[in-house]
Amino acid sequence: MRAAILAIFVISPSLHAQDADLAAKLRTLDAGTIVLGPVREPPLASMLRREVQSDLKAAVVRETQAWEKVTTRDAWEAFRAERLKRFEASLGTFPDPPKPLKIRVTGSHQGDGYVVDNVVFESRAGIFVTANLYRPAKPAASMPGMIVVHSHIQPKNIGYRQDMGMTWARAGCVVLIPDLIGHGERRQHPFRDLKDYPKPFAPGRQDYNFRYDSSLQFYLMGDSLMGWIVWDLRRCVDFLLAQPGVDARRIVMFSEPAGGGDPAAVTAALEPRIAGVLVNNFGGPQPETPYPLPKDAEISFDFAGNGSWESTRNLHRSARDGFQPWFILASLAPRQLLYYHEFYWDRDGDPVWTRLQKAYDFYGAKDRLLGLAGHGFVVGKEPLNTHWIAYSREMAYPHLQRMFAIPDPKKEYSQRLPESKLECLTPDLVKEWKIGPAHLEAAKEADQRLANARAMIAKTPPPQRREKLRTQFAEVLGDVKPRTPTVVRTVNETLGDVAVEKIHLRMEPGVVVPMILLKPNVKQPPIVVGLAQGGKQGFLTHRSAEIAQLLKLGVAVALPDLRGTGESSPGDARDRGAPITAISASALMVGEPLVGRRLRDLRGLLAYLRTRSDLSPRFGLWGDSFAPVNGPTRELHVPYGIDNRPAPSEPLGGLLALLGALHEEDVQVLGIQGGLSDFRSVLDSPFVTIPHDVVLPGQLRIADLPDLVATLSPHPIWLSGLVDHQNRSATPKHLELIYRIARTAYQNRPSLRIGASDGETMARWLAKHLVPVGK
Repeated sequence: MRAAILAIFVISPSLHAQDADLAAKLRTLDAGTIVLGPVREPPLASMLRREVQSDLKAAVVRETQAWEKVTTRDAWEAFRAERLKRFEASLGTFPDPPKPLKIRVTGSHQGDGYVVDNVVFESRAGIFVTANLYRPAKPAASMPGMIVVHSHIQPKNIGYRQDMGMTWARAGCVVLIPDLIGHGERRQHPFRDLKDYPKPFAPGRQDYNFRYDSSLQFYLMGDSLMGWIVWDLRRCVDFLLAQPGVDARRIVMFSEPAGGGDPAAVTAALEPRIAGVLVNNFGGPQPETPYPLPKDAEISFDFAGNGSWESTRNLHRSARDGFQPWFILASLAPRQLLYYHEFYWDRDGDPVWTRLQKAYDFYGAKDRLLGLAGHGFVVGKEPLNTHWIAYSREMAYPHLQRMFAIPDPKKEYSQRLPESKLECLTPDLVKEWKIGPAHLEAAKEADQRLANARAMIAKTPPPQRREKLRTQFAEVLGDVKPRTPTVVRTVNETLGDVAVEKIHLRMEPGVVVPMILLKPNVKQPPIVVGLAQGGKQGFLTHRSAEIAQLLKLGVAVALPDLRGTGESSPGDARDRGAPITAISASALMVGEPLVGRRLRDLRGLLAYLRTRSDLSPRFGLWGDSFAPVNGPTRELHVPYGIDNRPAPSEPLGGLLALLGALHEEDVQVLGIQGGLSDFRSVLDSPFVTIPHDVVLPGQLRIADLPDLVATLSPHPIWLSGLVDHQNRSATPKHLELIYRIARTAYQNRPSLRIGASDGETMARWLAKHLVPVGK
């Protein structure tokens, strides 16, 4: 049959016209929602959000039930220990702390009763912290050490941070104010001021916005942005303890609103040397939370929080593994905790406050737990609210005196220096210590982790490699075991001699996958399943000619909208502020990445197709992307907040095709168009163009895309039109370099094709490996 069909396809002059006619009909085929009886199903665009929100709520209920059973100190400490262990593991893997700490003072400034030093120290190999150290002009024999954790916007040396350092140094403290990674002198982008880009943009927001790019890179290598921040802050404790006269029993962490409370709370929870912490806007009601809280807040309060692009606010697996924000604060008991709210706070209605009191009661230490609040709301400005003005900080003075014997300055001191005077890096030091971008140091670590993974796979006999990778990927994909799908509704149509079925498959409660199944007029045809973010409509619009060829060659085509794709996509936007990004981040909180959920759909879909007696259980997977590619002259290094930023890539189709073939033995052939060349190279630039929902935290600890291809040898695989990490057409040189491991595994068999191939179409490639010769 295969030979006959191919011969007809080549020699018949009328067949191309028939294909064109069928392709035109396919382009106009309505791929929309099927009406289910008299009531239309709720919009599928909201399905994924509802599903993930339900998962979050279920996690909160489980944790609340577990918490209610904690009634003794012993039970609490066992509860805490288990969760802290999972908590620390979620942040990543880190090296041993450097000993001794490599420190350089690059400048000093004398003030009235204080001295400020510009310091640089190495927190891990190749990673350097820039910080200002404020110390008393006349140091005492025993002094508190304080670390100020800045917000997610401005760096260490802005005016009011200087005020904080000067005030507490004059009061007898040694105060360290570091730049968090990605901020200030540690920024990961080149846009420091308006001179750095020809079009208008907001320089003050770039450090904050580029956190998104860094977070995706750290996730890929198996770490997290929060983990790297916390590591640096723990080394700040090392730094303070190395200063003469600093009292190890009085290490205090003080956070700012707008993001400082997140890393301060996490660091204090994992760093027992911190004696107390002021945590700003973390754990309980947020500035955006309605005030007052509802009467049923103990039941309705959002204890886990919700995902967003700002990864330090929605920690990976936090909902699943029980280290929700309230727990992070409660785990500090019985150390000193100032639970601070920038604006109005509904103390009596706050269920997190109730939980904190319970934890501190286990130690008889309620006097070490203090709630503080300003006034007003997040909208407006002083005097209507207390948006981190001097008054807000002065409220803490008497409590710091009681807790840590820090003399109360009464009023904040201010004698600000030019911000440039407090910069720490010098050209000579940068050259001497070879200080470079953090993403390149992360890339070196990712290379080592990937090399270790490849060495482990190489030791595994080839027949067991697929099973080993499946086991390892289970750690990052979550539950991918297929459910038993049920057909909700089918609508039958025809396009000439092509049968068209519009099917809704219920994959699991609350999840429906709409699919179009196109069947040629042949007995038991094999099936190609098309996978792309654009879903069935994207294939019909952009690949109608190839689909028509497959049908003429006797191959059925299944075009599903896996959850969150095509018809069930929450929107077309793919950037950091897109709805899909927030949903994807929430999915990480419950340990079920969207890639894993979509793989579960794919496997369920294949299970359904196997039950069809009118189809052959011979499958090909066609992963595709319809995203525009950034051309060779496209400017790629641009700031956030401008129009017409570089187009993001869309690697989902290719990634799912490879993972589907890894998990399903009866997949015969793969075709991938427009896919990503590899994930490792995403760490080569501070500018990231892959979307959030294709990132699997820890993937580069297991395998990159070329490793998946190698493991599937000798299955026929064609990789066509791949793009690089910045969504440009990947060069042949780049592809040959990174796919050497796959070439070796295939022993140069023609069943692995990379790049263009003598005019052959994807349809012909898929068909010739699916239609048996002589059938």
